This record gives sequence, structure tokens and C-alpha cells, in this order.
Amino acid sequence: MSAPPEPPAASASSPAAALTEVEAHGVERIPDADRTATPLDLFRLAFGGANTFSTCVLGAFPILFGLSFWQGLAATVLGVLAGALILCPMAVFGPVNGTNNAVSSSAHLGVHGRVVGSFLSLLTAVAFFSLSVWSSGDALVGGAHRLFGLERDNLSYVVAYALFAGLVLAVCVYGFRFMLFVNKVAVTSASVLFLLGAVAFAGDFDPSYAGAFTASADAATRSMFWPSFIGAALIVLSNPVSFGAFLGDWSRYIPASTPRRRVVGAAFLSQLATLLPFVFGLATASIVATKAPKYVDPAAPDFVGGLLAISPSWFFLPVCLLALIGGMSTGTTSLYGTGLDFSSVFPRLSRVQATLLVGVLSIAFIFVGRFGLDLVQSISTFATMIITCTTPWMVVMMLGFWTRRGWYDPDALQVFNRRQRGGRYWFAHGWNWRGMTAWWVSALIGVLFTNIPGQFVGPLGDLAHGVDISLPLSLAAAAVLFLALLWLFPEPRAAYGPEGARLVRTVEAPVPPITGPGAAADAPAPVPAGGTG
Repeated sequence: MSAPPEPPAASASSPAAALTEVEAHGVERIPDADRTATPLDLFRLAFGGANTFSTCVLGAFPILFGLSFWQGLAATVLGVLAGALILCPMAVFGPVNGTNNAVSSSAHLGVHGRVVGSFLSLLTAVAFFSLSVWSSGDALVGGAHRLFGLERDNLSYVVAYALFAGLVLAVCVYGFRFMLFVNKVAVTSASVLFLLGAVAFAGDFDPSYAGAFTASADAATRSMFWPSFIGAALIVLSNPVSFGAFLGDWSRYIPASTPRRRVVGAAFLSQLATLLPFVFGLATASIVATKAPKYVDPAAPDFVGGLLAISPSWFFLPVCLLALIGGMSTGTTSLYGTGLDFSSVFPRLSRVQATLLVGVLSIAFIFVGRFGLDLVQSISTFATMIITCTTPWMVVMMLGFWTRRGWYDPDALQVFNRRQRGGRYWFAHGWNWRGMTAWWVSALIGVLFTNIPGQFVGPLGDLAHGVDISLPLSLAAAAVLFLALLWLFPEPRAAYGPEGARLVRTVEAPVPPITGPGAAADAPAPVPAGGTG
């Protein structure tokens, strides 16, 4: 039996809503009166969630992979641009449907198939919440060691991780408004601290840092250049792609009437802005490789330790502030949406309880990954899984939006959350095998062809001479397979709006009535929740 509906909350952006008022909304459609957020708020959340110390750690990977500064910069720009282009269309589902992207995916994967989006958001939350706690905790302990002589032992790290994770959890429990406040502060303060860091390291930075792939390198080393370049670009690309599963968690507070181009533009620009922390991480990693090379040893890299080792003493405190503010921003944006979504997957749990559950699981992974596994390999492997599993799902969603002409039935999207049956998106017992097949086949292809040197190599990863071709293959496979299945096995005409389907065929089929808790035989006809633009 589903949980009773929660009382309506004050507007997410209304001054009347107390900052410490616990958000009541779950994944049900946000009432129009409460949808007062703007594309600028979406920009702040998406940029603030990535304008952090953990993004600097990802920015250091091109140097860890042996690239020069300019090679690393090219890989970084490529990764950010490609990731932003893949991500930005995912912002439209929130304003159109007033709910998160996992719930919106019911239209393309089926009422039950939407759990795929929930799984992907969980994978993303664990990875990036862990990364934020690891990087921020390491920086805080390292800074305290340099400032106050604190011992850098396991106990110090355990305490730092636990306190920081608890602080992030508290913000997520309070909900959207508190998280938006944190990110408003983080966007400005973290940007100022990064610019201050540019001043701190300007004298040591040398853009001519050559990396490992020089003219004097042996043939075996030179042969690893393209695998390393593509691998570094994919690590960078994982950052914008990681927002795909829960971008709608924030954009659902934007009114449906907002022009879609503004929403898409805000998501795209938020990722372009992340070049600030990415380039900071890249530049400082090249300094570490020159002045303190032991910290970029591939066998045991420690970017945070290296950054503290090369920092002037006056910059220790700003590093700690950057770790605290930025880590809060990344941690909250990663964890909030997953707790929100899992409250619908497990109806006995409220949003707060689901957030706490996911947070505890993530904290367990933090300690296992930090003290029991190779930290860098854990990050790389999780980033790889995010790309290979999430991008095909995003392709299915975007092509589904295009073929449906952006039309959805908001009531039918909520069938799973209400523990009901039937509706336009029931398909075959709650599963749309067309979208599901396109997703899992493409994700499997991505895993099989993945090749990140020294980190993760799939069974077919060496077929392209060590170059990772998993992303273009999985993207192409998802697009071709999904459209082919829609054409060969048409969906019911009722799944499409008044204007009908675009490009694909449909068939006439009866819509099973919605039955179960709260269903009413005389329910009003669904109203399309479209925007303009």
C-alpha cells in the first residue's frame, strides 16, 4: 500500500518558504503554483554541483595518464563540450512533466522500466558523492596537517569523511531550497577561490609541461598516446553525463511555459563553465608532476597531497574552504535526487528516509573504496560505468521526446509511484521492451569496447588498437536500434499526442484503464504538459 500523500510545501523559490523547512514534495508532479524556479537557478545548481574540488581531481587525470598540458587541455575541452551536448536536452523533461527524469522515462521504457533511471541515479550518486567526500576530506585533513600539525592517520580521515558526509546528508534532508541556497553560495565563492588559486600558482605554472609522450619516448610509450587521450577525455565527459539521470530533479521546479531553448541553454552553459575547475586541476597537476612527481606516480597517485605540497602557506586556508564549499555542492546535488527517486521506488520510505538510506550506502562505499580498494581505479571504473550505462538511456529518452513531439500524459507517468496499473505507458505488463532492449544492448556494447589504460578494459577493448571507441558505438547503437524497433514494432497511437508520431509508425490499440490505489473511473482527461520555444 502506498504512503499517504504529503502536504504541499511552500514554493521552492518563495521567500515565504523557510530555509530550514523540510521539503515535502516527492516525485509527484509539482503544482504549477510552486514551480517558480528559473533557468538561472538550474544553471546555479548544475554549475555549482561541478564547480568543486572533486572536479579538479577529475581535471588532473589527463596528467596522471601522461599527457602534456596542451594535450590534456584538448582532451578536457573535448570531454566538456561532448558531455554538455549530450546532457543539455535532458533538461526539458522537468519543466514539461513537472517531475524527475526517471519518472519521465516511464513513457519510453514503461511504467516498470523507469527503475532503470533510478538505478542510474543511484550509481551516479554513489560515485560523485563518494568523490566529493574523498577529495574534500583529504584536502581538509591535509590542510589541517600543514596549518595545525594534525596527524594524517586513518583516524583523522575517518572523522573527516564521517563529519563531511553527515553535513551533506543534512542539507539533502532539508531539500531543494536549502540545496539551492548552498549552490548559490558555492558558485560565487568557489569561483573566487579558483581565481585566487590562479594567483597562488601563476609563478610555478609552465604550459610547456611535456608529459610522457615526447619525441624521445620509446615506441611502446608513444603507442599509448591515443588510448590515454581518449581515456582522459572520457573521464572528463563523465562529469556532465553524470547529471543526466537527475537533471530533472531541479528543472521540474521551472514552469512548463518557460521556452525550452532557455532551459537547454542553461544546462549547456553550466557545463561549459566547469572548464574553470577542470583547467585549475589540469594546471596544478602539471605543476605537481614537475615539482613533486611522487604525487602523480601512476602506482599511487595523490593529487590532493600534491596540491598541498606545492601550495604557498597562505593558500592552505583557501584550499580548505574550497574543499568544504565545493564538496558540499557536489555532494548535495548528487545525493538529493537519488533519495527523491528512491522514495517512489520503495513507497514505504519517505523522501527523507530514502535519502538517509542512500546516504548510508554511499558512506559505506566511501570507506571501502578509500581504505580497501585502489581509490583512483574506483573513481575511473565508476566514471566508466556511468558513461556506458547512462548515455544510451539518455539517447532513448531524447529520441523518445522527439518522436513524441514533446507530448506526455502526466497522470500516466505517475502510475508506478502510486502503485497502480494501466495507462498509456503500460505497454507489456509495465515494460516497453523497445526502449529497454535499445538501452541494455547499447550499454553492453559500451562495456565490451571500453578501454581505459591501466584502469578498465572490456573483453573487446583492444579491437581498435587500444583506443576506447565505446562511447560512439553505444550512442550509435542506441539511436539506430531504438528507432528501428519503433518502426518495426510500432507503439500504440495513444502514447503519442494530438499531432501524432514523428518519423515512426504507430498502431491503434486500446489503453488499459488505470486501476489501483487512488484511481478513479471518472478521472478527468489528461492535459498535455508542454512548453513553448
